[in-house]
Amino acid sequence: MQLQELLYSQGFGTRRVCAGLVQQGWVTVDGLSTRDATLEVEAVEGLPFEVQGQPWRYHALAYVMLHKPAGTECSHKPSAWPSIYTLLPAPLRQRPARTALSGVQAIGRLDQDTTGLLLLSDDGQFIHRMASPKHHVPKVYEVQTKHPISDEQIRKLCAGVVLDDDPAPVRAAQAERVAEQHLRLTITEGKYHQVKRMVAAVGNRVEGLHRSRIGDLALPEDLAPGQWRWLSVAEVEGLRRRPR
Repeated sequence: MQLQELLYSQGFGTRRVCAGLVQQGWVTVDGLSTRDATLEVEAVEGLPFEVQGQPWRYHALAYVMLHKPAGTECSHKPSAWPSIYTLLPAPLRQRPARTALSGVQAIGRLDQDTTGLLLLSDDGQFIHRMASPKHHVPKVYEVQTKHPISDEQIRKLCAGVVLDDDPAPVRAAQAERVAEQHLRLTITEGKYHQVKRMVAAVGNRVEGLHRSRIGDLALPEDLAPGQWRWLSVAEVEGLRRRPR
């Protein structure tokens, strides 16, 4: 792959911009500087390079996690709050795609006041696999409730509650009372405001909501709100292996 094409594939601008970056001496590949935009490089996964002093690694497809902070929207065109995409570096937002939207896309949405683990990718099959309710990918939420959580509420959540837009009961895969007003709820679907509506259906109210886990992938304790990182190969494969 030509160096200018490699930079383009990673979201560093148009092909012309990427060629210019190389020609002006702003690019190093695996520690070596070059001004030859047509230089053939082996695009191996994880290949290190720098653009204007910014270290980066080549990834054929992008898989990242973000610790979503409160007061942000999972939208390219937010209505009232800053977009979560502003928390990502430009190359992740500009990676070329076959769809109308370039860059990585959030897999599912979290409300503006909900915090926690959010996955983003430009791999369409992976996005569908993780987002489709048919695949029953478990998502774990830490729920702070207005009132103490009763055994009866736990029982109802696990047995199934009816939401106002669907006569079919919606069940929690697991519901655990961590503290008097702290519920750990696992769901495998992704209906609109599902956790809030399920908790309301059993006579309580969500005061705070945080997603701590998707499948076997937990939000790292050292990833602060607003920070992101690449998923490892093992983490991506672990998510792919979730049972259907």
